[in-house]
Amino acid sequence: MFNFFLILLGRSIVLVSKFFNLGNGSTWPGHIALSINKNFIRDVLRNSKVKIILIAGTNGKTTTAKLIRTILEYDKKSLPAHWRVFQNAAGANLLNGIASSLVLHSTVVCKLNYDYAIFEIDENTLPLILHEINNPDFIIILNLFRDQLDRYGEVNTIAKKWEDAIRHLLSKTTLILNADDPQVAFLGEKSKSNVLYFGINPANKTEKNQHASDSNYCPNCGERLIYNSIYFSHLGDWICKNCGFEHPKKTFTQSPFYPLSGTYNEYNTNAAVLLAKLNNVSNRAIEQSLRVFKPAFGRQEILKINDKKVQIFLSKNPASFNESLKTIANLNANNLLLVLNDRIPDGRDVSWIWDVDFEDFSSQFKNITVTGDRAFDLGLRLKYAEFKNFQTKKNLAEATNVALEKTLKNETLYILPTYSAMLEVRKILTGKSIL
Repeated sequence: MFNFFLILLGRSIVLVSKFFNLGNGSTWPGHIALSINKNFIRDVLRNSKVKIILIAGTNGKTTTAKLIRTILEYDKKSLPAHWRVFQNAAGANLLNGIASSLVLHSTVVCKLNYDYAIFEIDENTLPLILHEINNPDFIIILNLFRDQLDRYGEVNTIAKKWEDAIRHLLSKTTLILNADDPQVAFLGEKSKSNVLYFGINPANKTEKNQHASDSNYCPNCGERLIYNSIYFSHLGDWICKNCGFEHPKKTFTQSPFYPLSGTYNEYNTNAAVLLAKLNNVSNRAIEQSLRVFKPAFGRQEILKINDKKVQIFLSKNPASFNESLKTIANLNANNLLLVLNDRIPDGRDVSWIWDVDFEDFSSQFKNITVTGDRAFDLGLRLKYAEFKNFQTKKNLAEATNVALEKTLKNETLYILPTYSAMLEVRKILTGKSIL
């Protein structure tokens, strides 16, 4: 009965937030519910038979979650009519975001009438979530890159937390791990769970080492890894010559279709497809669902503004920024808006921009506008990378208008923002808040 009032209160907060265009109210309902009842998440899940899918990693969580939901919902016509899926769609991936999602999708008697719940999880929060959600049905771990060093620390710190948390999982849980990331693949070594691996096709290899290479040492013995091929950052076909720890042999690498551009999205897609296959979704349904997939907000999302096309590529750390630049270069981009913020969701330390391989793209783009809270830091970085065609504007709205004016009607403006900048620039373009 107590949780009944928490659910009603939370839903009222969401309605008020949406009515006044203040956002979706995706965290406050859960924050209040957990403040009043710290066992709220456990209470709801205890009353439900929903299959739980957790998705963790530095990059790609929101896209992978939406890919999985798209595939599962597309296949529902072959299943009973009551079959339903929900996710923490707004990307609120801390404990309060998970609780909010349960508030919005529970019945008033504190029960979930769904078959699947998909939760993307902040990498630092995964151990806390596993304390609340004991032995979920599936855990997908996508990758581990340096991100918000002032908040998370180095990747080894997160990897150790993950290892300690996952070690206690039982065989009920299926672990789906990125075989190409040594730190992530190592999590399967001591797990009691059923472990499966995904990666990408070795035909995508590159021989070029990147500055944003974060895990070049063996997680088992500490010796330097040897790479037969590198796909990006530290992801590739690796082996430790000292202790024999090596890239898993049996790895899922081939989706029937890839709906989004970029090597990094091949990983997201392969992870989603592998999970779908484990849930007996047919190959036909998988391919057809991927062909109608629409990207999540800010993740290669396409907007039409004044008859011009705008595409947003969330770029929040060296690995994702490098992949965004490489992807839009392959799309023959001319017009670019770079937005660098240093707010809490982004991390206060922006020194990571010096690990982005801007030098590889110094002559690639025609019109570049730089803006954001740390616009001048990013402008200085581009100057050292010998970029010529860029201008720096502190005001985001003004910079967005300038970048749009420079974009011809048959061209696309590509926006590469950090997380808070993505929310801000999207609100400027659409007039609506996301969170």
